[in-house]
Amino acid sequence: MKNTVRLLAISLAAAAFVAGCAKKDDDKSAASADAKGTTDASLQTDAQKFGYAIGVDLGKSLQPVKDDVDVAALKAGLDDAFSGATPKMDEAAREEIKNTVAKKMQERQIKERAEQATKNKDEGEKFLEENAKKPGVKVTKSGLQYEVEKEGKGPHPKATDTVTVNYAGTLINGDEFDSSYKRGQPVSFPLNNVIPGWTEGVQLMTPGSKYKFFIPSDLAYGEHGAGVKIGPNQVLIFEVELLSIGKDDGKAEK
Repeated sequence: MKNTVRLLAISLAAAAFVAGCAKKDDDKSAASADAKGTTDASLQTDAQKFGYAIGVDLGKSLQPVKDDVDVAALKAGLDDAFSGATPKMDEAAREEIKNTVAKKMQERQIKERAEQATKNKDEGEKFLEENAKKPGVKVTKSGLQYEVEKEGKGPHPKATDTVTVNYAGTLINGDEFDSSYKRGQPVSFPLNNVIPGWTEGVQLMTPGSKYKFFIPSDLAYGEHGAGVKIGPNQVLIFEVELLSIGKDDGKAEK
């Protein structure tokens, strides 16, 4: 609910900014003509360009809730605010409808997320079941699946160690959500400070190794997901290259 209300607040703040940036009476005719239908060719004056730029920003801020917004009514509200006309809805009514729509949006998001979580869980379980049958794929007691692409030499890291790795992460449909390779920068982190699938999997490796991990959702981000790229109950696939194991003295074992 808080995120939904915040989104509405941002969008409405943008609308308020538009109203607050209205020109004086001698510029209102240009603003009015622009509101009726500005084409690219008519973006000549600073006022026209500025109005269009803010309009695009406002449109983008409302994109996530576009199905809940009537554009004609939005323009009417802007017109009333620009002209100083008495609003057709008083402040209490405006607050009430914002809260009503925010609640509706939240209920819809909860339903959609629950449906997505069920779909992801079913698809993930089916994927892991089939993947486990492939040659070279090993399965641990926890359900973590892995495939050795290259075996290195040396000691295995402990959960309390800091490791340096390169990696690429994808969903089971092939969509990449993160890659240290593309950033051109390996990452270092305490092994006990990442998702369980990583903590368990990287301990199987030695420096110079490259493994492919197929991580069940309960060993990844579970029903909560992570950000906008990793949904609830999604199986994650990581190609991981262990570059070095850090030591307490700040040196690394390769």
